[in-house]
Amino acid sequence: MCTPTIGTRQRRLLILLAGNKVGPLRVPDSAEKTVRDIRRATRRHHSAEEKIRIVLEGLRGEDSIAELCRKEGINQNLYYRWSKEFLEAGKKRLAGDTAREATSDEVKELKAEARQLKETLAEVLIENRLLKKSVLGDGENAS
Repeated sequence: MCTPTIGTRQRRLLILLAGNKVGPLRVPDSAEKTVRDIRRATRRHHSAEEKIRIVLEGLRGEDSIAELCRKEGINQNLYYRWSKEFLEAGKKRLAGDTAREATSDEVKELKAEARQLKETLAEVLIENRLLKKSVLGDGENAS
């Protein structure tokens, strides 16, 4: 069984979970899993707008990246990953490599246009069949 390096808060939590009051802390597998589950459940999820705001703040350079990350409560590695993704997405968009996603209004308009075109096509097909029948004499061959 391995003994991972843990912080004070996690140590206290594990002591409570394991029932140990004194002595060296041996971390049972179930306690490790519990700590991982707690960390996963309490992980903060940032919206796209928050990520963009944080990256732009870092690009402005008013504060150091370390100060910005401390203020926002994120790891520097996370900031640099967001920054890389942000810059790569911008580069792709400027190069025309990505297709812009349609807005919901545009999708509604396109669906309405497609429906209208299908109705027009159906009308033209019916009209065409009627004309063929009238020319051929109600389906009889004129040969």
